[in-house]
Amino acid sequence: MTQEIDVSSKGHPFQKHWQFCIGSGHAPLTLRADSQELLARLHRELGISYVRFHGVLSDDMGVVNTFADLFPLRGGERFSEYNFRRIAASYDGILKAGMKPFVELSFMPEKIAADPSKRCFFYYRDKNVISLPKDDAAWTDLITAFVQFLLARYGKEEVESWYFEVWNEPDLSGFFAGTKEDYFHLYEITARAIKAVDEGLQVGGPATSCSKWVHGFLAFCKENKVPVDFVSTHQYAGDPVGMIDVEGKSEAEEKPEDFSGFGEADLFAGVPDGSVLDALRHMMPDPSETKDLPDDVFRTNARIVREQIARSGVQEKDGGPLPLFYTEWSENAVFSAWTNDTRKEAAYLVRAALDTEGVIDASSVWCASDIFEEFHLFREEFHGGFGLLTQSGIEKPSFWAMKLLSILYGERIDLPAKLSEGEIGVAAFRGSDHALQVLLYRQKMKNEDLPEQSCEIVLSGLANPSQVTLQRIDETHGNPLAAWKKLGSPAIPTPKEVEEIRSSSRVVEEPLPYQLSEGKLSFQASLGVNDVWLVTIR
Repeated sequence: MTQEIDVSSKGHPFQKHWQFCIGSGHAPLTLRADSQELLARLHRELGISYVRFHGVLSDDMGVVNTFADLFPLRGGERFSEYNFRRIAASYDGILKAGMKPFVELSFMPEKIAADPSKRCFFYYRDKNVISLPKDDAAWTDLITAFVQFLLARYGKEEVESWYFEVWNEPDLSGFFAGTKEDYFHLYEITARAIKAVDEGLQVGGPATSCSKWVHGFLAFCKENKVPVDFVSTHQYAGDPVGMIDVEGKSEAEEKPEDFSGFGEADLFAGVPDGSVLDALRHMMPDPSETKDLPDDVFRTNARIVREQIARSGVQEKDGGPLPLFYTEWSENAVFSAWTNDTRKEAAYLVRAALDTEGVIDASSVWCASDIFEEFHLFREEFHGGFGLLTQSGIEKPSFWAMKLLSILYGERIDLPAKLSEGEIGVAAFRGSDHALQVLLYRQKMKNEDLPEQSCEIVLSGLANPSQVTLQRIDETHGNPLAAWKKLGSPAIPTPKEVEEIRSSSRVVEEPLPYQLSEGKLSFQASLGVNDVWLVTIR
């Protein structure tokens, strides 16, 4: 197979929407020094600007308190306060790291919840209530006080550069104990409370899974004149729950995910004893390896949502369409899936980032690091966490994918997304001083053991190069999992072992052989399943 690229072909400014934001688990973890240090690294090395996380208002952040919490005395509950000190420490650390908060307003403090027994399926169940508020005033008073605190501490100009997103995945019963209509009402009172404090603050939603609820949400906002500055939703290729909803679908067809009774069945009958990780992997197998999943779900659904926004008639103040933010996306929504530590995740990030360029305005890959406790802070360094970095800061293949994406030149040359035959995708980028980059990827939804596939890239219209280099993610490059296994898979590696793994699995520039004939430069590439190559011609 041969692909010829005329480097003088038309191009367009390259939009790196994935540099907008990164996910970071649960609010209390942002108070850890190591978590803040890793966020600073991602900002410094990948150019990411914002960070988003769950539970900033949850009880483990100590926001709503009474004297009865200190001493269980009669009448003590009459003495109450809002305490935003832990939030301040979190946001101070984020700003110090060079980033800004993307504020996800969740979850419900127990003392103002309508039903404190409704708990998040994830995280620490005694600290994360997912109920509606007991009354609107209790919630809006908290939101008003919170926003006023932020403005007083960080200043109007700074906070107006942040974004306020109402809740997280309210379409899933594991995150929200209410109906779609309940969420729309919660959004309305929240948005109005925020705007009442400062009209210049930016608020949006519905923050749903699987690109859902957008058309209904925008219809509600339009009909009720509810302020909305951006649309946010999520998408995973291997999401285990739900599918996008479309206009015309009846309410009866919408079946929210139900986690009730989940712990009643004996899921481990006949399963050998093992570690906590073994149990979770048995309970939640990786659907991206067991099912035939399409590789274009993100691109397809993002285009549907973009069309829904355009047809809604809801616009920005300047008359343009509302921006579309994907505030969570990745290849796999299953925590502990072993493939999260492999180059399958890297190839997917590359493919999906390129496929959605020009369709969405900003996005947030899930997530920053394995300092993350959706279920448990696992002991194993490589446990299938969602992070770009391990708990010790080791760069996974997904980190290297984001690194390669971050260093791509600013103009993308217009050409077909795939080679004319075969499985290798290609994209080309133009820089200053006649520099050029060619990005190759062989993305598949399964880690299949298949022969390498080869192609020839021919570049015409290129001045004589002084250097051609290759950076790659494959079995022997950018593969810290293999380096960890070679050391005997130490659950908690020593600092020396961490540095050994990092140094032996870095993605580095190396010379690439090429041919130059009759004004054309050509090189050969051979990619295994989910390999990624970045070739730079200077």
